Amino acid sequence: MLNIRKLKTKIILFSGILLLFFSVELAAQNSTANGYKGIWFTLGQFSEFGDKYSGGLGTYTANHIPIAIYAPAVKKTFFTYGGTTAKDEKHLLIMVSYFDHKKKVVPKPVIVYDKIGVNDPHDNASIAIDEQGFIWIFVSGRATARPGLIFKSGDPYSIESFNQIKTGEMTYPQPRWIENKGFFYLFTKYTKGRELYWSTSPDGKYWSPDQKLAGMGGHYQVSNRWGNKNVSVFNYHPDGNVDKRTNIYLAQTEDMGKTWTSVDGQALKMPLSDIKSPSLVRDYQSEKKLVYLNDLNFDQDGNPVILAVISNDYRPGPQGDPREWTILHYKNGQWQSRIVCTSSHNYDMGSLYIEKNLWRIVGPTEPGPQKYGAGGEMALWESHNEGATWKKVRNLTHNSQLNHSYARRPLNANPDFYAFWADGNADKLSESRLYFTNRKGNKTWMLPYEMKEEFAKPILVR
Repeated sequence: MLNIRKLKTKIILFSGILLLFFSVELAAQNSTANGYKGIWFTLGQFSEFGDKYSGGLGTYTANHIPIAIYAPAVKKTFFTYGGTTAKDEKHLLIMVSYFDHKKKVVPKPVIVYDKIGVNDPHDNASIAIDEQGFIWIFVSGRATARPGLIFKSGDPYSIESFNQIKTGEMTYPQPRWIENKGFFYLFTKYTKGRELYWSTSPDGKYWSPDQKLAGMGGHYQVSNRWGNKNVSVFNYHPDGNVDKRTNIYLAQTEDMGKTWTSVDGQALKMPLSDIKSPSLVRDYQSEKKLVYLNDLNFDQDGNPVILAVISNDYRPGPQGDPREWTILHYKNGQWQSRIVCTSSHNYDMGSLYIEKNLWRIVGPTEPGPQKYGAGGEMALWESHNEGATWKKVRNLTHNSQLNHSYARRPLNANPDFYAFWADGNADKLSESRLYFTNRKGNKTWMLPYEMKEEFAKPILVR
């Protein structure tokens, strides 16, 4: 299936008559690219210390969940990212590929969809794999101007071709395939601000009507699943202003959205519209704090654990300090809050891993070459007492020329492909490369920026 990328016109004078010819240039959907080139982006909202965020955003945002999944049946980690055509271009391509854990190689990545002139990684995609092994790509839209799309692979565990299944209004896609039930899908609509919705489908083809989860003026959410329990954690935007994002809320369902409760089991009436709802985890608004949600995970008993960066200002620069990487853990009927570390930017996004008594964070917590820009140097942090205290184990990158940002946790993460991110210059247009690390954090690989052969080994950079 091909999509029109550009419409060209030609005007020719023939026998005194002006003739208008149309020609189309077709995008190379379902074809391969010659390497792993991440999208570079600038929001264009500048203040004294630079843009609110910019740089290599191929694994952006924290609200596209998940962007990578390990499939044990074929021993491959499949992933999607925002790619582009060349290092000096900002043309967004929705890409998919995989790392073969047995052969230790990656193929040339496949173009699932050409965003037809869009340069915005808000339109990046999320990924899901159903129990038959078909790969699903949920492409984010932007309000009603750019619809979201859903694609399905032509064959199980294959990235050779994708067919478009659905189009509709959906941003920040967060699909989950539930065995023997189908899809439980959380997403955003720009109805009255960024409002949260959910939908379900037994097969990805037929979907229930969209149902609103929360509408308090706007929200960003992260989500995860524990057994039959699907959990959404979100902030809210006073007066619809994303620069005032604050508070943390939690809503959970164990029956695919038929009923919802707070973390302590109180019934919630949907959609949530009261900022003092029982779903409220912490009132950061009264503390005059801003909330940038990063990740949601669960302790070994299934209690939710939230990772967020808490800030004093929406603008980049020292006026927002301290920007505190914060863990909120629900245990024994109450929320416990712990500070992991501080970093220099609101959009220093990382991921939370919980493996029984070992808790870990991978993220750009260390200063990078672009001092006040998003991202920095990647580091691995550990806690052995359920987040009460944290220690930096090691740096995953060092002496970099470009900031690293948006470290993402694959679903069912394999030890050899444990976190996935991109780099880029936060101050000016640059090439952006893609990286992953292993569970120990003692090795970091870069995906090949240029490829001549169909397969290549990732490049060990540390």
